[in-house]
Amino acid sequence: MPLTVEIWSDVVCPWCYIGKRRFEAALERFEHRDEVTVMWRSFELDPETAREQTGTAAERLAGKYGMTLERAQQLHAEMTERAAAEGLEYHLDSSRGGNTFDAHRMIHLAATYGHQAAAQERLMRAYFTEGEAISVWDTLVRLMAELGVDPAEARTALELERFAEDVREDEALAQQLGIQGVPFFVFDRRYGLSGAQPVETMLTALERAWEEAVNLQA
Repeated sequence: MPLTVEIWSDVVCPWCYIGKRRFEAALERFEHRDEVTVMWRSFELDPETAREQTGTAAERLAGKYGMTLERAQQLHAEMTERAAAEGLEYHLDSSRGGNTFDAHRMIHLAATYGHQAAAQERLMRAYFTEGEAISVWDTLVRLMAELGVDPAEARTALELERFAEDVREDEALAQQLGIQGVPFFVFDRRYGLSGAQPVETMLTALERAWEEAVNLQA
């Protein structure tokens, strides 16, 4: 009796990567983990972002929220510490901002190869750890090729706007479900969990969703 967990996420969302690790840790401890299907759903934190941005990540953060550069740098340092606690290596000072729509299209393409989760992970690591510009087509094609996605197919998909509707459908579904921020976890379309919750909270959610599904079938 499979359990489906849908995760709305953006590849440049620092809390989403932390939430991903915490969910994975919870899933590892879940007794019925082999019967859980995880689906990654697209969400853009800022759909209006330009393809490429200038300035440092701290400068962009300060400008977006009207805070001082020092405060932005402090927030980045705190986020880097949180990520490290989950085994993640953040280099926010070297992260290169940009629109994520095309990255989400590539995750949908990778899904056709059965590599959706791998693509999600690869793009997040590329952005947060390696300082890759994940809005640049050459970068996206190279990263997807690492996962076994045909480079020519990836480039053609980018040029022809393939999977654009898939991204928009994910985002429309998020709106229907009232999702306004990410990460957001939906368990069997019964209930949701907002934010990068602690592992114990995630595990409890999995157990509760499983129990409800079993009771429905009884």
